Amino acid sequence: MLCQFSFQNFKSYKGETTFDMQASAISEFENSLITKDKCSNLLPVSVIYGPNGGGKTNLLRALACVISAVVKPIHDLEKNRKSLIMQLKVGAEPFLFDNESAEEPTEFRLFFRTREYEYRYYLATLKDEIYAETLDRKTIRGKKPARIFYREGEDITLGSILKKENVNTSVNVKMPFLSFLAINYNIPVIADVQEWFESCIVRNYANPMAEMEIMVADDIELKKQIIGLLNDMGIDIDDYRFDDKEQQLYLKRRIGNAEYELPFGNESDGTKKLIAALPVLIVALQEGRLVIIDELDAKLHPKLLRYVISMFKNPKVNKNGAQLIFTSHDMATMKNTVFRRDEIWFAALDDNHSSEIYSLYEIRREDNERVNSTAAFDKQYLEGRYGADPYLQNMLNGGG
Repeated sequence: MLCQFSFQNFKSYKGETTFDMQASAISEFENSLITKDKCSNLLPVSVIYGPNGGGKTNLLRALACVISAVVKPIHDLEKNRKSLIMQLKVGAEPFLFDNESAEEPTEFRLFFRTREYEYRYYLATLKDEIYAETLDRKTIRGKKPARIFYREGEDITLGSILKKENVNTSVNVKMPFLSFLAINYNIPVIADVQEWFESCIVRNYANPMAEMEIMVADDIELKKQIIGLLNDMGIDIDDYRFDDKEQQLYLKRRIGNAEYELPFGNESDGTKKLIAALPVLIVALQEGRLVIIDELDAKLHPKLLRYVISMFKNPKVNKNGAQLIFTSHDMATMKNTVFRRDEIWFAALDDNHSSEIYSLYEIRREDNERVNSTAAFDKQYLEGRYGADPYLQNMLNGGG
């Protein structure tokens, strides 16, 4: 489970930026939180809004970048422990609107939780080489973290756990030491971290090709779940099959006493999206995975988007701590009946053309009070009160 993600000098982001999945001390949707004794409560869902070019997508790309940096070398050598689902390779491009950033490292900090431990992983890259890297671990209820390893350039210092394993510290300057350890050794602490990275799912639904990446379940029970959820969402089908010879998916419907099959290509865009997305989302919910999706709302009816969000926010469905992070332009779901204030984030450019993010819970009104939990979030956003879309605000004020 992701607790917090920080990064700097990445694409449109110059300064240190922090995206937090730790729940604030507010009362909205308390029953939907991911809880564990003596640990901070975590959010099951977060959404990022903002204008085009404001940095929404780049926030998700930053997260995808550090995940893929660790996982790709492992997967290329077929040493992964979990099945990978749609992980995108993203390069670490520095902020380009000044003369210094290109010569400075891009930095990532991940704070995440597994069943028994909390980890902090730091990775800094410069011109496709590993500049620095650190991994720390502590038990869920522990106070003091233990250093697993520390790397600065080509110098690597091992913590006590790795010293006992007599590991090699000669590693390619382009490969994370974490990946090197996962590939070459069977060390429980490294395996635990490796499996967390490999469990992350990264997709981009703004890309039309993603709709063709259909996951057809072989598992009968999983297939029943998919059909049941499609029916719950108003897409009335009785079955589906994939024709290997034609490389085509067919959806089956029974009308009266007759059964009809339609090829996947004849379905609506919304149905295509759900057929493509549901297997991924169900696997995430079953296995407690993190799902990162750019523009989940593209071509998806707001009611269906609400249904997807509700699955992650329902503890009876989300029993294993799955999390969903996505970007959206859909105002119909920016409601206090759908999200907590700390689940809504905004991305926008500052005066120096650098992206910044902030949650709705962080915003203060003119009287220095927080936005009320009962406020009309969508209406206030369109009025420009949250500062994340100056274009809309300018239009509403009569500007060009």
